[in-house]
Amino acid sequence: MKRLIGLVVAVIVYAIDQGIKGWVVDGIELNRIGQVYVLPFFNLTWTQNFGVSLGLFTAGSPEGRWALVAMTGAIAAFVFVWLLRERKLAEIAALGMVLGGALGNIRDRFAVGYVIDYADLHFGGWRPFLIFNLADAAITIGVLIILARSLFSREKPDAAAQPAPTAE
Repeated sequence: MKRLIGLVVAVIVYAIDQGIKGWVVDGIELNRIGQVYVLPFFNLTWTQNFGVSLGLFTAGSPEGRWALVAMTGAIAAFVFVWLLRERKLAEIAALGMVLGGALGNIRDRFAVGYVIDYADLHFGGWRPFLIFNLADAAITIGVLIILARSLFSREKPDAAAQPAPTAE
């Protein structure tokens, strides 16, 4: 049942990500207009990301594109297997976020050759992040949850799993 929750989280993240990207492209045609002012600290700004996180490994050719699809697909498969093996609900949900976000970005790269980014958070001229999308945010939050839980949550040893004391 816990794993099903993780898979549902992945499906929800994927669906919302693809819905927003569809709205950005077909609804407001951000790819045509370039930018929409939303708030003093947030714009919708059209960006085609041909690389992976932080613009690394930019695919400048069709071969590079498919190599990125294969590499990110392999990572998503690893996350899926990890999700199926994980026992703790918080980690399962976080892995679902990572998986859903990864699948959303893989679908973009597969369908159009790049990842559609649009979220432009800024404070004046300072941008704490590159322009991103919901999938990127879900991946980042999921990874941060996994890291925080691995660093800060200490599991108490299971009394049933410890050997009984021996009389000497």
